[in-house]
This record gives sequence, structure tokens and C-alpha cells, in this order.
Amino acid sequence: MYIEFMETEKLKEQILSLPVAQRERLLKEIEDSTKNIDLSAIVSRRHEFDNNLGACPHCSHPKYVRFGMDKGAQRYKCKSCHRSFTEYTGTWMAGLQRKDKIADYLKLMVEEKSLDKIVSALGINKKTAFDWRHKILASLGADDGDDFTGITESDEAFFLRSEKGMVVKNRKPRKRGGKSSKRGISNDQVAVIVTQDRNSGIDLSVATLGRIGKADIANAIGKRIKEGSTILCSDSRHSYKGFAKDTKVEFHPINVSKDERVKGAFHVQHVNSTHNRIKKWIGSTFWGVSTKYLQQYLNWHALKEKIKLNRDTTAAFAQQTLGVGALKRFANIQPNYEKLISTQC
Repeated sequence: MYIEFMETEKLKEQILSLPVAQRERLLKEIEDSTKNIDLSAIVSRRHEFDNNLGACPHCSHPKYVRFGMDKGAQRYKCKSCHRSFTEYTGTWMAGLQRKDKIADYLKLMVEEKSLDKIVSALGINKKTAFDWRHKILASLGADDGDDFTGITESDEAFFLRSEKGMVVKNRKPRKRGGKSSKRGISNDQVAVIVTQDRNSGIDLSVATLGRIGKADIANAIGKRIKEGSTILCSDSRHSYKGFAKDTKVEFHPINVSKDERVKGAFHVQHVNSTHNRIKKWIGSTFWGVSTKYLQQYLNWHALKEKIKLNRDTTAAFAQQTLGVGALKRFANIQPNYEKLISTQC
């Protein structure tokens, strides 16, 4: 015991003798290496249901009882609708055959590893890796968030329409990147409405092809804009003026076309910065994404911004994927895309 104590004291002296920067780096590495986050427990939701913290995914009733096991998953029965469910019902994990890979997949996804690297690390099929990514992303963005309060900036960014991964029929295949064959804003471009207040509230919404109208703005943020609590700030486009008039919110236009950047406390520099970060992230990390999946990646970016200050972003990310309804939203990706491209007609 005495020898162990002396060795500990000697080690302590050696650590304290290091320069401050090296000592802090060493202690951080030790702390990181001792973290043992059980993501499997987080994503299983069994601990929530077993402690009466869950609700029936069919009717949202809080009363249920255990009802046996189903292929290793705990089964429950609702006391209200009398339907049975498991800890995975309604989530993106329902029906997956390789649940033992979920925790490792989530870690690699948060690290933004490519699908090829995930396939190599986990030994799964590339289509499986692709489907899992988009099922996970479909679980994000279900909540519209709180109302925007105070000065709220909103402006649109444009992404070149992409059919990455699809068979192109009506035009020659375009190399990665490229540019529109039409001048100005056209149906070759996807309008994304970016809105954020000064309290970290944010919304990223794929709106339409080409120029936006006030109906597009209303669909994107209408539910989160409230008369008396929101002060809207954007460029001087008629669509924003019309939207502000319809919603009866205070509106301050910034005439960017005349090099107006700041007008007192009002500007759109925050959303313009967000535009740049999103485009850089999508372009450099994923080499562009298909328009079909653009909204899912925007939801991912919004969550990244939300949890970036968390001590453990992986656990925070995993927790956000547990909402029910993910598979329904996953199934609606194609219909939503078809609805979007129909706006060019």
C-alpha cells in the first residue's frame, strides 16, 4: 500500500512539473479516454419505458405494462389503445436487423465519416449505411421549435439543383459542382429560407425552385412568427414585405442591392454567415448533396449548431434521434421531392 502511494505521489509530481499547456492537454486526453458513454442504452429507450418515462407511440398514453420480449427487444402493451409496441416502435431503429451496430454507426456519423469509411469500419452493406443515414436524418427536424423572438433575420440562399445519385434523363450529366445554364435566379436553383433570431433560434427550410413568394415564407416560418414578439429583418424583397404585412409583424428591410449592410441594430449578417457555413459544409464534407435529400442535411446542420457547446455531442446527437414518426418522414422524402420539383411547372 505504501509503495503504491509513493508511486502515485511520484507520478503526481511528474505531471505537475510539466508546462501548463502540456499538463492541461494530458489531463484532457486522460479524461477523454475514460469516457464510457453507453450509446446503446441511450438509443434503446428501454430505460425510459422501464422507469415509466415513456408513452405509447400509437396514442401517446403514458400508462402501459410489460408484455414479453420480441427478438431481444422489450415489448409493452398500452392500457389505453391496447396495442403492443417495443422500445424501438416509431423510431428510425424499428425493424433494423443489425442493432448491435447502431452505437458505432452514430459515433461515425457524428464524426462525419463518409459512407465508404463507415462500410469499411462496420462491415455493413453500403445501401444499409445510406438508408441508416437518411432514416436518422428523418428523425431530426420534427419539432418546429420555439417562436422567434426579438430581432429575427431571414433571407434566402440558393443551391444549384442536384440529381446526385440519380439517372439523368432530360439533360447531359453534370460534373460535380458546375453552374446553371440560365442567367440569374431560375428553376435550376433551390431556394432555402434561413431564419434566425438573436437567441439561437434557427430554421432552415427548402422552400421552392427559383424565386420565393410570401406563401413560401409563410410555409417555412409562419408558425414561429408572432405579432408583438417578433421583429422581422430581411432584404427589401416584396415577398418579405407582403409576409410581414399579412402577419402584422414589425418589419425592417435592408436594401442590400444599394450596399446597405447595417441599419441601427438591424442587419442580415448572421443569416449570411449561416449561408456560407452551410454551403462550405455541404460542399467540402459531402461534395454536394442531392436536392432530394437537401432538407435532411439542413436539419443535420441545424442540430449541429444547437448541440455544438454540449460536452458530449455524440450523446446529445443520439438523444435527438429518438423521436417517433421517423420512418413515416423517411417514406415521404420522395413525395416531398416530387412536390418540390413540381413548383417549376
